[in-house]
Amino acid sequence: MDLRLKDKIILVSGGAKGIGEGIVDTLAAEGALPVIIGRDKEDNDKKTQEIIAQGGQCDSVVAELSDPDICKQAIDEVLQKYKRIDGIVNNAGHNDGVGLEYGTYEGFIQSLHKNVVHYYLLAHHALPALIQSKGSIVNISSKTAETGQGNTSGYAAANGARNALTREWAVELLKYGIRVNAVIVAECWTPQYSNWIKTLPNADEKLKEIVSKIPLENRMTTANEIADTVAFLLSEKSSHTTGQLIHVDGGYVHLDRALANA
Repeated sequence: MDLRLKDKIILVSGGAKGIGEGIVDTLAAEGALPVIIGRDKEDNDKKTQEIIAQGGQCDSVVAELSDPDICKQAIDEVLQKYKRIDGIVNNAGHNDGVGLEYGTYEGFIQSLHKNVVHYYLLAHHALPALIQSKGSIVNISSKTAETGQGNTSGYAAANGARNALTREWAVELLKYGIRVNAVIVAECWTPQYSNWIKTLPNADEKLKEIVSKIPLENRMTTANEIADTVAFLLSEKSSHTTGQLIHVDGGYVHLDRALANA
């Protein structure tokens, strides 16, 4: 299917690794020009050069997105170079384990800056360009907003905000024809997930237990599967879809767990 994304300038925060990397790969394969926004220049450059070596288009901007001023600078840099923005994928974040019992005010606020404040700021500063291009926004979110996880108040609160902002922006931007949707991730295998599972006692056994409870095919979701849905939501092929929280999770959140072992 031709998603008609050729030469579209699409920003992907945290696009050098994990789910973001999968999104960048898919967008490049569709002929778009993804622009990675991330804090690690080496990671950004590595992914950018990899895409270019494969014959695709890609660019990157180095930005520490927990700094509000840097968020604006990142958007300004893209607009100075390309003069337009056709879409934004808000993806960057980290499940940082700032809980309630042992967390702090400072840690909680830092978690919000790492996980949701930049979602607002990137969209806010890019909005004039998105209005001009009639672009789309896709927010990557997590099941933690719906299911909880324990000991991750900051991250869960940020994802609740991501979901709420998706619906709020979809309403506010109707008048511009800008569509806003979210992809909700549950158990997706990424380097960050791998690092997290290793912190648990009996990590291998815990991973097997989690996988056994994923109803569809008893396996983890892949970053490419998340990416394919993101690309669709950015494209004209989803032209009447807005304000949706779409779970790409093999039925993990909503289907009866008894089905997993049926």
